[in-house]
Amino acid sequence: MARRLKLSTAEFEERYVRKVGIRKSLVELDNGDCIFFDSNSRKCTVYDARPRQCRTWPFWSSNVASERAWKETCEVCPGSGKGKLHSAEQVLHQISVVKL
Repeated sequence: MARRLKLSTAEFEERYVRKVGIRKSLVELDNGDCIFFDSNSRKCTVYDARPRQCRTWPFWSSNVASERAWKETCEVCPGSGKGKLHSAEQVLHQISVVKL
């Protein structure tokens, strides 16, 4: 992502990364949106360089824990529940990649 934005890793982290316990996370706006989410277009501004956490969305265990959780995910994410249908095996693999 730093390369995509033409920043050094240190500059990128200083501007766009925060510590959460021992982990690093992208900065979020006051409303919870990612710093790289364009609320007007409802799209990621660095989509082609997004991190693994974002690439595995919406297949996080919290989002697929129940039908209600999935419905809520689809209500807040414009791409969830649309497009290519993924097999249960593919979803389970994505869940195993990132533990949140």
